Amino acid sequence: MYMKKLLSFTATILSLGLVPAFAQFGPRAGGPHFGGAMDRLFGKNQSFSTVVVFQMDGANGDKTSMTGKMSFDTGKTRFEMNMSEMQGSKMPPGAAQQMKAMGMDAMITISRPDLKLTYLVYPGLNSYAEMPSQDSSGSVSPDDYKVETTELGKESVDGHDCVKNKVTVTDKEGVKHESTVWNASDLKDFPVKIVTNEGGTSVTMRYQNTAFVKPAASLFEAPADFTKYDSVQTMMQTEMMKKMGGGAALPPAQH
Repeated sequence: MYMKKLLSFTATILSLGLVPAFAQFGPRAGGPHFGGAMDRLFGKNQSFSTVVVFQMDGANGDKTSMTGKMSFDTGKTRFEMNMSEMQGSKMPPGAAQQMKAMGMDAMITISRPDLKLTYLVYPGLNSYAEMPSQDSSGSVSPDDYKVETTELGKESVDGHDCVKNKVTVTDKEGVKHESTVWNASDLKDFPVKIVTNEGGTSVTMRYQNTAFVKPAASLFEAPADFTKYDSVQTMMQTEMMKKMGGGAALPPAQH
């Protein structure tokens, strides 16, 4: 019974898309994605920290929203979020409480295109999974991308006077990625809002409280004292088995 409960919970986490490949460009369930063509939208601002308010609207009416903290340095990205705070029509009742109880609410994704790796870190489990980057077009060289910008007008976003632009980024494979970007004149033309549309899904990212300070290099490293796994599925099942084996989820008769 409890093994079935364990596997059911793991399947729920995975089906929600809470195992994001942040190294990919474009909207996918579970959070915003950075790396590759997406990095080019930041222009000359290649070292900063910011708060990201993310909203995804699916073609079938599904909505997902969350807020996280992002650190960025020349292609390397760290995104911290609390999955129990995610709001959306796909979140089943009780999922947030289950994630907290299992120590899986806090999640950190570190994208390292220079190593072609992504680290998915769960501080509550003292564990992380190391995965190969799934971004086939990812590159740390700006020369591998062509950026075309067309001004659409001027608008104010969160109190910032912005130039609204249509930006098309073409990667080295010839694949085009189109976004609408609001560049703030008082923030070194930093994109305080980005909207992308792919596969019938619209993703809006708003960037707030941005600080143009180079993040510490240690933020982009896997935690040395955490247990390393080769897959997210193995990490989840192993760590949850440990918790259940400790008696946390078992009835008195089985202690």
